[in-house]
Amino acid sequence: MARILHGVTGSIAAYKAADLVSRLTQRGHEVHVVMTRAATELVKPRTFSALSRTPVHTDLWDPAENRLTEHISLAELPDIVIIAPATANTIGKAAGGIADEILSTTLLAVTVPVLIAPAMNVHMYEHPIVQKNIGILKGIGYTFVEPGEGYLACGDTGKGRMAEPAEIVTAIEARLAESGE
Repeated sequence: MARILHGVTGSIAAYKAADLVSRLTQRGHEVHVVMTRAATELVKPRTFSALSRTPVHTDLWDPAENRLTEHISLAELPDIVIIAPATANTIGKAAGGIADEILSTTLLAVTVPVLIAPAMNVHMYEHPIVQKNIGILKGIGYTFVEPGEGYLACGDTGKGRMAEPAEIVTAIEARLAESGE
């Protein structure tokens, strides 16, 4: 089975990421979770640690790690990276090469396939800048698991709901098969 680095960002859809980690672990994958600070406000790292049975990484400057290159070690670990949910902020950072916290810094150092499952308000998702950033990332080989349409946490209806965990598992395993993992 594969080693998966799962980035979780500060979208209300972070609760679905717990289900995704559980499903991947049950299928025999080794899942390592990296969370943005905003994500930790929505779902606690302990939830992901319990589901993955691996430590969760939340801080680039964690003194407990006492390692200045933790992001490099994390980047060298996986066979594939999934960011689910992926906010407009994280997509923009990735497209712009911004590395200012553990997830964005690690993402710049990975050399394996990257899948992104966006989750945001419909108007944010449709915004030309977000669409441009998605285009940039697709242009460098990132794969997107398109968001669904429906009722959003903000009360709007439209495209922006994070894809369901089962759909993301299917996309991860298909991409792993393509890359021979």
